[in-house]
Amino acid sequence: MPKSPATHDSPAVHDSIAAPDSAAVPDSTAPGPTALTPLFAPPELNPRAWDRAAGRLLAKLLGEFAYEQIIEPVPVRGAADGQYALTLDNGETLTFRATRGAYDDWRVEPGSVEYRNQPFTDPLRFLPLARGLLGIDGETLGHLVRELTTTLAADARLDHTALTAARLADLDYADLEGHQTGHPWIVLNKGRVGFSATDAARWAPEARTPARLPWIAVSTTLATYRGVSALRTPELLYTRELDPAVRERFDSVLRDRGLDPAAYLYLPVHPWQWAEVLLPLYAPAIAGGAIVPLPTDGDLRLPQQSIRTFLNVERPDRHTVKLPLSILNTLVWRGLPTERTLAAPAVTAWVHGVREADPFLRDECGVVLLGEVASVTVEHPLYDHLPEVPYQYKELLGAIWREPLQTRLAPGERARTLASLIHTDPQGRAFTAELVARSGLPPARWLQRLFSALLPPLLHFLYRYGTVFSPHGENAIVVFDDQDVPVRLAIKDFVDDVNISAQPLPEHDAMPGDVKDILLTEEPSFLIQFIHSGLFVGVFRYLAPLCEDQLGLPEDEFWSLVRAEILRYQVRFPKLEKRFEAFDLLTPRIERLCLNRNRLHLDGYRDRAHRPHAAVHGTVPNPLAAGRQDE
Repeated sequence: MPKSPATHDSPAVHDSIAAPDSAAVPDSTAPGPTALTPLFAPPELNPRAWDRAAGRLLAKLLGEFAYEQIIEPVPVRGAADGQYALTLDNGETLTFRATRGAYDDWRVEPGSVEYRNQPFTDPLRFLPLARGLLGIDGETLGHLVRELTTTLAADARLDHTALTAARLADLDYADLEGHQTGHPWIVLNKGRVGFSATDAARWAPEARTPARLPWIAVSTTLATYRGVSALRTPELLYTRELDPAVRERFDSVLRDRGLDPAAYLYLPVHPWQWAEVLLPLYAPAIAGGAIVPLPTDGDLRLPQQSIRTFLNVERPDRHTVKLPLSILNTLVWRGLPTERTLAAPAVTAWVHGVREADPFLRDECGVVLLGEVASVTVEHPLYDHLPEVPYQYKELLGAIWREPLQTRLAPGERARTLASLIHTDPQGRAFTAELVARSGLPPARWLQRLFSALLPPLLHFLYRYGTVFSPHGENAIVVFDDQDVPVRLAIKDFVDDVNISAQPLPEHDAMPGDVKDILLTEEPSFLIQFIHSGLFVGVFRYLAPLCEDQLGLPEDEFWSLVRAEILRYQVRFPKLEKRFEAFDLLTPRIERLCLNRNRLHLDGYRDRAHRPHAAVHGTVPNPLAAGRQDE
């Protein structure tokens, strides 16, 4: 696979954790002191890159905090429209320019913020100036500063190595991921609590550094395998994923220790997780031979935006692997929940069965469902039996194998995450504007093609089957033809992000019990939030102003195109009319989900026994509701 231009500047490819008998041990008999590694500062830590990244992050912070009503700016009297003021804890004011969007959201202009009549670009300094205004305690503030600093450092690195939109458009799916800037809504989107600066430089997606992952063998007294019917046994999975010589090498490691390979399961492991979490917390199992380190399988893999997910860049026909990583990033610790990992193949089998039995999904939409087809879950002998302990200790070890994307694309097709469409390059050019220009289509026509690729399969799963994915920027993947025109949708992350209606539907009668037990349920009135907040608020509210600014397409027209696609589907399936009312996407107002309030006001940084959920705070207008007058 050809490498992106940035890959050539990456650090050396990283290999495996060493088995105990081959680990490097300091020679205590060697004369002289141990040499120390000299200190260095990354090149992106320079005033220009830092100030640019800081100004953008401050503007994002003000805009997203204002959207969630954590802060409430007011118009400046006597000033031009779009000038706002915010009173700080000391009674002084911060001013900035902003426009308001379709959801009453705020788009703060970077570089427009002033304090004491001077340009102000420092989001870190803003926190103590507005601590009382933000309503945060000292403990939260301390951790918040750390997360904001590490996010800003990652943004500076991205800025320092950024490519133009034209160059990005030539990258393949795996390489493009390393240039994305993270969650557009969550301000602390690259906090990665637990990573050192060295860890981030090695394992973060913006490092763009492929690695050869090591594997481990785990006794079946601790490890459990699950697979779809085509991978019903571990042998079927390993035959596809491991070359015969690699499999023999793994078996030999066990046999050399007097262990029976048939009594073990093999799985890759993140080297950081091994060193920081597994060696300390699974030490008894390692000492007793229940967990045995193995060499790497030799395949180069690249971490993606979800950071714990690795694409096989040497063998794209092999599965993507998702591994637990005990770092706190965005809202949660990024482990693998035991019950959901076990259930992943069963959920995949059910979702695939729905698609295969439905000609609209299968033939007309051609939707690609990247199933989680196999998993290994490893029990912790103590933590998994203590219900009151923090959930991070129940997500420590396991692996999920996901179907590869590349083998599901037709000749000439290429894929990009939906998140890439809201990316802008250092010159301010939107990635979407580049793709529209390459397609040769008028902007409105290109967007109509985008919406017709994305919405029909999502709407059909919602209305026909009472089922939603979370189609946010990383889970939703746009498939393009050879002219960069959107043609269909691919979806990933089923077991974590599939929810079903709490109101029973006939379509759920045939759902297997193990699937019904594990999938989260929501009332119909809230189930629609996964499309509203995941897609419309989480992606389209950023894409709409980009299209207005760079494609000349008014924002009202953007939302009219979205409405038209929903209404087109409803006309196509009139027998589902009662479902359109139950799952009402065109209601005048929707609840305001808040992703930043969770960290500031609800959970902070405290441990809890269960994963947190997004906060709800009031309502916002729904830009799709106006379409009802046009029906």
